[in-house]
Amino acid sequence: MAETSAQKLAAELVNRREAINRELSRNGVRFGIYKNGTYHDQLFPYDPVPRVIASDEFDELERGLKQRVNALNAYLKDIYSDKRIIHDGIIPEEYVYTSAGYFPQVNGVTPPGGIFAHIAGEDLVQGEDGQWWVLEDNLRIPSGASYPLFVRDIERRICPTLFRDVHIRDNRAYPTLLRKSMDFVSTEGIAVVLTPGRYNSAFFEHAYLAEKTGAVLAFPEDLEVEGNKLWFVDYSGAKHRVGVVYRRLSDEYLDPFAFNPDSVIGVPGLLSAYRAGNVAIMNAPGNGAADDKAIYYFVPAMIQYYLHEDPILKNAPTYMPMFESDRKEVLDRLGELVIKDVAEAGGYGVVFGSSLDAARREELADRIKAEPRRFIAQEVIQFRDLTVIDPATGEPVPRKADLRAFVVTGKDTHVWYSGLTRYSSIPGQMIVNSSQGGGFKDTWIMAPDAQSGVQEDADQSRDREKIALAAEAARHSLALVTSSKTDTLYWLGRYTERVFTTIKRFFPFYDQVMDTDVDAFRPFARALDLPEDFADFDTFIKNFLYDAGNPDSVHAAIKAAFNNAVILRPELGSDLLQYVELALTNIVDASKHAANADDLYKQRDITDDLLAFWGGIENSTVDPTLKAFIFIGKYVERIDLYTRFGLPKEQLLPPLRKLASYAMTLDGMPLPQCFANGVRWLIGQMPVRGYGELADTLKTFLNGFGDRISASRLRDIGMISAMNMDAMKP
Repeated sequence: MAETSAQKLAAELVNRREAINRELSRNGVRFGIYKNGTYHDQLFPYDPVPRVIASDEFDELERGLKQRVNALNAYLKDIYSDKRIIHDGIIPEEYVYTSAGYFPQVNGVTPPGGIFAHIAGEDLVQGEDGQWWVLEDNLRIPSGASYPLFVRDIERRICPTLFRDVHIRDNRAYPTLLRKSMDFVSTEGIAVVLTPGRYNSAFFEHAYLAEKTGAVLAFPEDLEVEGNKLWFVDYSGAKHRVGVVYRRLSDEYLDPFAFNPDSVIGVPGLLSAYRAGNVAIMNAPGNGAADDKAIYYFVPAMIQYYLHEDPILKNAPTYMPMFESDRKEVLDRLGELVIKDVAEAGGYGVVFGSSLDAARREELADRIKAEPRRFIAQEVIQFRDLTVIDPATGEPVPRKADLRAFVVTGKDTHVWYSGLTRYSSIPGQMIVNSSQGGGFKDTWIMAPDAQSGVQEDADQSRDREKIALAAEAARHSLALVTSSKTDTLYWLGRYTERVFTTIKRFFPFYDQVMDTDVDAFRPFARALDLPEDFADFDTFIKNFLYDAGNPDSVHAAIKAAFNNAVILRPELGSDLLQYVELALTNIVDASKHAANADDLYKQRDITDDLLAFWGGIENSTVDPTLKAFIFIGKYVERIDLYTRFGLPKEQLLPPLRKLASYAMTLDGMPLPQCFANGVRWLIGQMPVRGYGELADTLKTFLNGFGDRISASRLRDIGMISAMNMDAMKP
């Protein structure tokens, strides 16, 4: 009965798929893919038909997943200490020590709390007979939990009454589970999510999980090791002790002193602090020794060895070419098996023997003979198709899909009541990885019954509330904002203002052109240092408004604003940043009409988005100092643009006073370099533009600041502005 109700709800979501995808787009739910060496930031394709798993079926999966991850944690602890499983002959030592994921640098290190795999991503498929099979264990940096977490909130808002009637286990506890694990293993200090950067494929997830857990989103340059401890350095140079790092970069790039010396995205000395027990790293360095595809073969034996239990979940039937009998089986049946390169991930290095011609099959056989440790072979499991709505036709079609279940270990081991269901975008294709262009859908775990479902939600909501409060507190604190993020806040203000004012000032020139003054756009172009040698006005419009390849275009400015905004998700929150995403979406939509110069009112949507963003920032509970950095950038840019366009001096006084009032918020704090540089550059430009007196006013504003902002000097600038305005009145 419950599953029937869930299917009805799923059908309702199909009818709302455009609304759901629109919400995903405006919130920047993205996944990056590298093609031919170029990074492409794109929306992660979403399908509205969820995977529905019955309550009792999931209970069995939950038991099996806990068992498996507990055994893998025991294995990792063993091979980096006593190595009993090797001494007892359960796993040949050559498999352990030749694993690309085994790092002798962490031998003898037991991480804080004794946990190695804090977050495990277990990849499963369901056969056509209903049997679940484990395909892979991901214990290094498994990604994907943020997508079903985010989309469930949208689904609940799209169909609120239907979700009340259908009892699906609540998936909102994932940030709670993650934060509890962080707190359990933390040594002393703050929690950080360490991201390699904006152009990592899963950057959305890094920023979103930092936002939801209340952890600080940190870039490698924000961290340093001193006294064998890890410190987070804020923009003033103050240092904050770090107790736990949820790292989202690979082992070999973590610390150039210990791993790859050429890494420019690691933290020098991090492993030393970790080995000393002064910081926890989630997941632990060296975990790759347990999720090596060859070690997968031995997981059932691990379960029996460490837990003295029979495995609940089954491995896919697997052959090891290192073993002579298995190698013969593989070579004899190469055309029937799937061959996997153990060094690859993300769906790469997977070859279905049936897809190879005779010559390529012989070439693969030679490689297996030459490097038997590098490969495993598995029986092809005919796993179930799931229904997907074809985005082109709107019709339901079958597609292969897997399930990534997330298991979080802290004081206890928990299986998240959801998961990432990934599906192939190509009919019949069995590789469904996101990095291969696949999409995702939500995973609904049915509650055992209405009463227990309600109780479960009530129990989890209390912890969710604590985590939400912690996340809110972190978002409102300037104390953990770095120098690079002050620049990001400042330039977010400048780019959003650049878009707003250039669009607003463009329309009067546009009207003059429409009134037969065909060259009226040239002074506008001149004011912005844009080329004037366009053949006609339509060409200018296309270049100025829509050409993303032109760094001086409105489109490029919106994209720059977006690239700054997404870094600030933990500080400002997804609800506010969606307006910048909307502006980017609207310029892309408007560019589709550019060929005919159609409907320039579409630009009004962009300026409305930015007004909503600024208003949302101003009226939010975001710390005033964080707001100040954005609005300082905004008004520096406005003064620059107003002087370019030659506006009357009295129109410059309001932004000058605004600049002073926001700067006063930073009284006694270090003077941000970006702020000082921006004002100094303006002072140099204004006399040339005919605003020498205002340049002197800005000099008064800036002179004598030294290293810190002085509110008394800023009050002086406010008085000067007021006196100037009075003098200009008739």
